[in-house]
Order: sequence, then C-alpha cells, then structure tokens
Amino acid sequence: MSAWMLLLLITLLYAGYNLSVKVSGGHAAGTVTTTILATISLQTAALVVSLMFAAYLLMRGGQSFALPPASYKWAVLSGVCIGVAEIGYFYLFSGTGLRQTIPASTAIPIIVCGTAVIAFVISVVFLNEPFGWRQMLGVVLVVLGVGVLFTK
Repeated sequence: MSAWMLLLLITLLYAGYNLSVKVSGGHAAGTVTTTILATISLQTAALVVSLMFAAYLLMRGGQSFALPPASYKWAVLSGVCIGVAEIGYFYLFSGTGLRQTIPASTAIPIIVCGTAVIAFVISVVFLNEPFGWRQMLGVVLVVLGVGVLFTK
C-alpha cells in the first residue's frame, strides 16, 4: 500500500470516528448525566481492533514487538490525550452539562483544523521539521477557513 493510499484511508476512518462520536452523543442528549460509558465503549473497541492486528502480525511472524522505553512513554501520553479528548467529544456532542451545543459541521472542522495548525507549529518549533511557503500558506488558509465558520 502506498503512503498516499494509507493517508486517504486514515482520513476516511478519522472522519468516520468524528461523525460516529457525534451520532452517539446525539443519542444520549438529554437522557443522561454522563457519557463516560460511550468513551469506554470506544476505547474497548479500539483495544480489540489493536489486539486483533497484533495477533495477525504475531501469526504472520517476523515482527519485533519490543520498543524503546521512550516510545512507550509517548504512546501512553498520546493515549491520555485522546482519552480526555474523547470524553470531551462525547460531552460536547451530547450537550450533557453544557448551556449550548455546537453542530458537528462547525465543531469537527474547528477541532480537526485546529489540531492541524497546532501540530504544524509544534512540529516546526519543537521538532525542527522543515517547512516552506506551501505549508505556511496551507496553515493560513486553514485559520481563515475556521474563521469563516464563525461568521454569520
């Protein structure tokens, strides 16, 4: 599989993730005081998929499963970040404990595009990744696009 095909697949699956959380949260709207069980269900399903893939790799053979300690540390931090984000997502989309809700057509682009901008800045400033005028233009356009979502 080419890197571009994998990128497209990840993008489609991430869109499915975002929209599925929205629909799940919508079903809980007004009926519950917490959406934590939806988050646990999401994480359990993700764990099962990961375990199935690990089993596939193990049966296929030729895999090295050992990682350096720093990889585990950063993976755990990633898990903490996504876990807290998912809890927030379910609350955002169910409206539980909120005075107002934000439609998915506004919230998801803001979250995804905001993530892209933050990742770009951190990648350049802290990870010393190279960038050019195209990346800068892309980030500016993303920021302008998110700004348009707030106009009436």
